[in-house]
Amino acid sequence: MSRKAAVVALTALAPISWGSTYFVTTEFLPPDRPLFTGLMRALPAGLLLLALTRKLPQGAWWWKSAVLGALNIGAFFPLLFLAAYRLPGGVAAVVGSVGPLFVVGLAALFLGEKPTVRTLLTAIAAAFGVSLVVLKAGAAFDTVGVLAGLLSSLSMSAGVVFTKRWGRPEGVGALALTGWQLTAGGLVILPIAFLIEGAPPALTGTNLAGYAYLALGNTAISYFLWFRGIERLSASSATLLGPLSPITAAIIGWAALGQALGAVQLLGMTIAFGATLAGQLSPRTPKGTEAAVEAGAVAESFSTTEGNGQEVSMDLEGSGMRR
Repeated sequence: MSRKAAVVALTALAPISWGSTYFVTTEFLPPDRPLFTGLMRALPAGLLLLALTRKLPQGAWWWKSAVLGALNIGAFFPLLFLAAYRLPGGVAAVVGSVGPLFVVGLAALFLGEKPTVRTLLTAIAAAFGVSLVVLKAGAAFDTVGVLAGLLSSLSMSAGVVFTKRWGRPEGVGALALTGWQLTAGGLVILPIAFLIEGAPPALTGTNLAGYAYLALGNTAISYFLWFRGIERLSASSATLLGPLSPITAAIIGWAALGQALGAVQLLGMTIAFGATLAGQLSPRTPKGTEAAVEAGAVAESFSTTEGNGQEVSMDLEGSGMRR
């Protein structure tokens, strides 16, 4: 397996894990507490990672961590849950699937990643495939719900792009950066959850097990893999792994909840999965320039922050172990 394939495979574990959120929420958690669930996903995981890494942001990274935490977690979760409440699940998933198109535009603006026809067509195909998997006939649309879904997708897309743009400070691993963002995002959700939903509900052992899974596997580990992958992949490649989440959710619904999968859903899975794979293909390099490209990549990895406009860490594996 090539190095890039390994990075893609590890990063893909994040959206695959997020695909289990619906099942865990409906089967293990108290009903009608989406903001409390978002809080329990983010803040305990963030505090745990802070305790493990024992690193706090320095200088400009206080506000950068707050911005990234708000985009990736603090704004994303409440907007996503608002969309879920106002829209049927299939419609919410389709609205969210436009994320790769947002990333293509933002990456061109802030990262200089020139969009290609193939990237645009792949992003459109992914959204179309997801719509076949989850969208039901006669699904109702709600203006507020659609707007919330679009804003949640835009928030996460901006988080992907700025995570890529800012990198992480020298000497700080991806695990610490993940902890900063989850803590900041959880602190954004905290007052919103208590203002809207009130005091926490009484929790059973089943509820606690569900929250433990969401905080550890579904959030701490998954977001670490996600942020780590964003460092090593282009923004568009990373976000085109997103369709794996609704595909996973549909498979779990079929296997564990007895939900039907018809020919249309299977066709949609095939299209979305094919678009995901196509999004990981490297652009073809003209013959004779491969050595120059390789040399440039090596040189760039040793460039200073002043030279490339980004903060690059030499810690390739992070200090341990990023939807």
